[in-house]
Amino acid sequence: MTKILGLSCFYHDSAAALIDNGEIIYACQEERFSRKKHDPSFPFLSISSILSNAKIKISDIDYVTFYDKPLLKFERLLETYLYNIPFGFKSFKKSLPIWIKEKLFLKKLLNKNIQSFDKNFNEDKIFFSEHHFSHAASAFYPSPYKEAVVLTIDGVGEWATTSIAIGHKNKLDIKKEIHFPHSLGLLYSAFTYFLGFKVNSGEYKVMGLAPYGKPKYKNLIFDNLIKLNNDGSFKLNQKFFNYMTGLKMINENFENLFNLKTRKANTEKLNKKHADIAASIQFVVEEVILLITRKLYEEYRFKNLCIAGGVGLNCVANGKIIEDKKFKNIWVQPASGDAGASIGSALALWHHEFKKKRIIFKNDAMKGSLLGPKYDDDEIESFLKGLDAKYTKFSTTEILEKTVNFLTQKKVIGWYQGKMEFGPRALGSRSIIADPRDHKMQKIINLKIKFRESFRPFAPAVLKEDQNKWFNLKSESRYMLFVANILDEHRYKRRNVDAFKINDNKISKVSAVTHVDFTSRIQTVSKNSNILFYKLIKEFKKKTNCPMIINTSFNIRGEPIVCTPEDAFNCFMGTDMDILVIGNFILKKSDQNSSYNKDKYKNEFALD
Repeated sequence: MTKILGLSCFYHDSAAALIDNGEIIYACQEERFSRKKHDPSFPFLSISSILSNAKIKISDIDYVTFYDKPLLKFERLLETYLYNIPFGFKSFKKSLPIWIKEKLFLKKLLNKNIQSFDKNFNEDKIFFSEHHFSHAASAFYPSPYKEAVVLTIDGVGEWATTSIAIGHKNKLDIKKEIHFPHSLGLLYSAFTYFLGFKVNSGEYKVMGLAPYGKPKYKNLIFDNLIKLNNDGSFKLNQKFFNYMTGLKMINENFENLFNLKTRKANTEKLNKKHADIAASIQFVVEEVILLITRKLYEEYRFKNLCIAGGVGLNCVANGKIIEDKKFKNIWVQPASGDAGASIGSALALWHHEFKKKRIIFKNDAMKGSLLGPKYDDDEIESFLKGLDAKYTKFSTTEILEKTVNFLTQKKVIGWYQGKMEFGPRALGSRSIIADPRDHKMQKIINLKIKFRESFRPFAPAVLKEDQNKWFNLKSESRYMLFVANILDEHRYKRRNVDAFKINDNKISKVSAVTHVDFTSRIQTVSKNSNILFYKLIKEFKKKTNCPMIINTSFNIRGEPIVCTPEDAFNCFMGTDMDILVIGNFILKKSDQNSSYNKDKYKNEFALD
C-alpha cells in the first residue's frame, strides 16, 4: 500500500490529506485545530491528527507532496517587480526576506518540519506539483467522470490565474492558461476589499450582498476594469489596481471610478450603493465564467465539467452554469480553495506521475467530504464531564425524535455528529440547524448566534427525493455548491420594503432559507452522503411535511468550524443556541452554568 501525504500551507487555508493507493483516506484543515481562521502555517496539528486517526507513523508515509512550486512563484515576484520598477519596491522589500529565509528553500523547510515527527525522514520523498495542476487534479480525479473538461479559476498560483485542462481516465493535461496579473479571482477580491470585507475570507459576503442590489455598474466595470475577448480570455486594466506593486488591492483611480471611498467596516454601514456594486461585480464574474464555459463546450464537446480554485466556491455562478445547460454534468471540488489542493497534489503524483489506474465512483471519491476526525461517545462524555456539563444520553432513535421536537419548538440546535467535514461548508456533521419555516430564524441566527451581518443567507439541507419539488435544480448539490430558485408555488408575494429588511417578511414557505431574490444555496442530502443527517431531515418531514432544515456551520463569525467536543460546547455556551446534540448526548442551555461569559467568547475571534 502506497501512502501519500498531501500538503497545502504558507499562504492561507493550510491543510493536509492522506491518500492510500489512490483512495482519499483523511483530510483536514489546520484552522480547525489551531482555532485560527484560514491558518496558513505548516499543518503540524493536521498531520498529527492524520497519523493518530490512521494509526500510522511518518515512517509509514511513502511520499509527501506540496501543492505548488515556490521557485516559479519567486520567478513571478521578480519579474513583476522588474517590470514595474521602481514602483512596488516597498512590497518587494517586505516579501524578499521571507523568500530568502524560507520559501526559496522550501524543500528543506518542509523536511525540517516533517522531521519533527521523525528525525529520519528523507527529503527525497518530497515532491512538488504546480498550483493549478493540483487544483485540477483535486477536481478531476475524485469526480465521477471518466473524462471531463476541468476549469480552475482562482487569484493566482505560480503564474496561472485561470486554466483549462482535459482529464481522461488517469491522465490530466493543462491545455490553456491565463496568467497574472489578469485574474478573475483578484478582480473579485478587489471588490471584496473595496466593500470593506476581508480578502481571501469575505468574498462570499459580496456574493450574499449582491441580491440586495442591482447591477447598475456592470458596464462601468466592463468598459474600464476588464476587457473580455470573444474566446473567454480577458485582461484587467492595471491602471485601477495596486496588487502588483503595492500592499493594497486597489488605488485611487478605482475609488474615483465609482465615486466612493473604500468602506471602513468598523465605522461605516453597508448601503444601497454597496449592494449595487456587489450585484455588478457578481454579474460581471458570472458573464465571464459563462462565456468561458460556453467556449469550452464548443471547442471540446465533452458532456462533463469539473471545477476547482477559489472562484469555484461562487455557488451562484455555478448555478448559472447549470442553468446554461451546455454541460450535462458538473462536479465542483467541495474544498475548491487551496485546502483542497493538498488532495490534488497527492492524487496528481499517484495518477499522473506514477500512472496508476483510477477507480471511478458513482457519486465521487470524496466520501461526502466527511474526511476529518471523529469522536466516539466515550470520548465525548469524557470531554463533557471534564467541562462539568449537564447532559443526558439517549439512543440514536431517541436523539432523532427529540431533535425534531426541539426544531418544531423553534429551538436553535448545535448538531455535532460523526466525521468532521473537509472544506468550508458544514454538511451535517458540524452544523447549526433550525426550522426553515420560521421567517424570523434567519435574523435570529445571524445576530444572536453567528454574530454577523443580518443580510447573510442560510442554506436548506433538503432530502434528495424532494429537491425537485421545491427548487429549480435538476442536479444534485451534495456539497452546497449550487444556487437555484425556489419554485413559484412555494413563494409568497413580496412586499416593496427596504431591501436590507426584506427577510423580516415571509417571502416563501421556507423564508429562513430563501434569499431576497428567491434563491437558495442548496445542500442535497441522501442516504449515501450522510445517513444520520438524512434520517433527521426525514423525521422532520414526517412531523412537518417540510423536507428540509436550516443548515449553517457550527461556529461564530471569525471562528473556524468547531472540531472537538470542547469546541462545540464552548460555541454552544458562548452564543444564544438553545440545544446541543453531540453524539448520543443532549444538552439544554437552561441546565448549564449561566456564568459563562458570551462576550468573552465572541471576543476571542477577530471578526472577519
